Amino acid sequence: MQVHSGVRGWRIAGLLVACAIGSSFIASANAESGVSADTVLLGQSAALTGPTAMLGKQLNSGARLYFDHINQQGGIYGRKIELKVLDDFNEPESAAKNTRALIDDDHVFALFGYVGTETGEASLPLATQARVPFFAPYSGAQSLREPLNRYAFHVRAGFNEEAAAILRQIRVTGLKRVAVVYNEDAYGKAGLEALERALKAAPDSGVQIVAREGVVRNTVEIGDAMQGSMKSKPDAVVMINAYRTTGAFVKEALRRGFNGQFYNVSFVGTQALAREVGPKGSGVIISQVMPHPGNATLPVVREYLRLLQAAGKPNEFDYASIEGFIAAKAFAEGLRRAGKDLTREKLITALEGMKSLDLGGYIINFSPDSHIGSKFVEMTIINSRGQVIR
Repeated sequence: MQVHSGVRGWRIAGLLVACAIGSSFIASANAESGVSADTVLLGQSAALTGPTAMLGKQLNSGARLYFDHINQQGGIYGRKIELKVLDDFNEPESAAKNTRALIDDDHVFALFGYVGTETGEASLPLATQARVPFFAPYSGAQSLREPLNRYAFHVRAGFNEEAAAILRQIRVTGLKRVAVVYNEDAYGKAGLEALERALKAAPDSGVQIVAREGVVRNTVEIGDAMQGSMKSKPDAVVMINAYRTTGAFVKEALRRGFNGQFYNVSFVGTQALAREVGPKGSGVIISQVMPHPGNATLPVVREYLRLLQAAGKPNEFDYASIEGFIAAKAFAEGLRRAGKDLTREKLITALEGMKSLDLGGYIINFSPDSHIGSKFVEMTIINSRGQVIR
């Protein structure tokens, strides 16, 4: 009897272990990708090297600043937010490769803070196919916004809003003849189309585009574009390029005696451009879709500056950085609202319910019918000391 009882005991113990293993397997199988008891894993593809590396580095830095702050407080429902970033050199093929790796190999919960229009266009279809949220891309292109994509959420205004603001500024100053120098890529064409759309919406503005000059992305060889645009005798030049191209063009145009006005959209990389042109860039205007990172009158900017100070980086405030910070803050709020039993579908539902969300002077409005969270645009200018002011 004792032997039989022992055998039965071992059998019962074995069944209990098997049940425990089976339950664990089922729980693991049912768990959402990128979510564990103590971690939420996000993936980012951005330029960390190459001619636009400053944008990717700053956006990532700002996002980490806020995520680190949340993690130091214990995370959200005990889960810390981990952000894995891969370098795509601002090349769409690399961005697509990175996206596949982040989804298929790293099993991230969501994609966050991609930088660029072409890289976004290469990556968003992959995220959509895999039903992975694609949050806060650093681009204003309509191609990433229309038609409405259930998985894509934008925290910044688009190029349409920026172009309309630039046109209003041009009209106020009485300028009429505009040359456009744009990247011959998806970003440049999206910006040009936005400006043309703004002009069509204001047929009585008296403003006309007198030259359209395309340049290779990230080039500093701007001779042909310079000759074509200056030949048209513009009052203003609207530039839809990154900071190296824009900086080279501005300096050469000034050297040639151009005394008209320069305008840029936010994607130029504001602080990087200011460093490129220095005091020579006095008067260059840039439209912005984020609050000035040094404007401590806004609570969100005060929080940002305070955390930079605590991190030992008090002088590293930057437009791309604060965009990453605000995007991270909005995403974290979405995680809170999604609840403890986190899934991608619950996150999407939570984000779509974030109406009139005040992040500290920066308002986010998402709904089931609109994933464009903000239309905020303001104009800034580089002063005689090479500083960016409102």
